[in-house]
Amino acid sequence: MTYEEARNYFKEKDLAILPIGSVEQHGKQNPLGTDYLIAYRLALEAAKKTEIITLPPIPFGISSHHRHFPGTIYISEAHFKDYVRDVCLSLKRHGVRKILVINGHGGNLCSLMSLARELKREGLLVIIFQWWTIPELAQYFKESERGHAAAMETSLVAFLYPDLVNLEKAVDEQPRSILGNLPVYFPGDTKDYTVSGVFGV
Repeated sequence: MTYEEARNYFKEKDLAILPIGSVEQHGKQNPLGTDYLIAYRLALEAAKKTEIITLPPIPFGISSHHRHFPGTIYISEAHFKDYVRDVCLSLKRHGVRKILVINGHGGNLCSLMSLARELKREGLLVIIFQWWTIPELAQYFKESERGHAAAMETSLVAFLYPDLVNLEKAVDEQPRSILGNLPVYFPGDTKDYTVSGVFGV
């Protein structure tokens, strides 16, 4: 898209799609970019069907809990929020008033929700979508298959990017329980729960 094409688009529409993900381990079978690759492909498919512009993906996210695995790239929550805010406000300057964020990484959610509330006060509506929350997916995958880098996520990335997945390296590892069923939050890192980085089958 050229700037002239962008100008014509923004004259007609006030919506944009922003895919966001992370670069972090996804088990031995999936690429490090799984989260942003999925988010970007879903954004492109949505853009085709709706003729709404999609931005290039923001690949890096809040992934410090995966830092013990080689290749994980993470940024602080403050920098992440500031970066996404600047992107959204740039869009607002061009006339965008509604942004659909396709978030591919659960670790980004709290910061995105906080930012969405802040931007709403500035006249910008930010809606956040996460593919794994689609209710219909539950009928195809057991609870143990819906975790990080488990069957559900691996199946999707294998469908979208078959050349990037090596299913022979997939493992079945259920996360360790650290505090049992206590109703508390424990700020653990991924290595505290799993050796392979996989949460489930």
